[in-house]
Amino acid sequence: MKTEERLLAVTDQNKCEGCKMCINVCPTNSIRIVNNKSIIDDTCIACGACVNICPKEAIDLKMVITKIDE
Repeated sequence: MKTEERLLAVTDQNKCEGCKMCINVCPTNSIRIVNNKSIIDDTCIACGACVNICPKEAIDLKMVITKIDE
């Protein structure tokens, strides 16, 4: 099984307060709020807009490794 490394925005669920500021700046509409916390899906292009706007510093860019079925 192959793996793929990709930079993605990831939310620290302990810091996020669900203010929705990240949703307003995401150019790919990759963020939604579930149970008052932001969830960022795999359409994220790691532009960093959400990282810069988050007042709680709850979002960070991280290298994520995913498994790819062959």
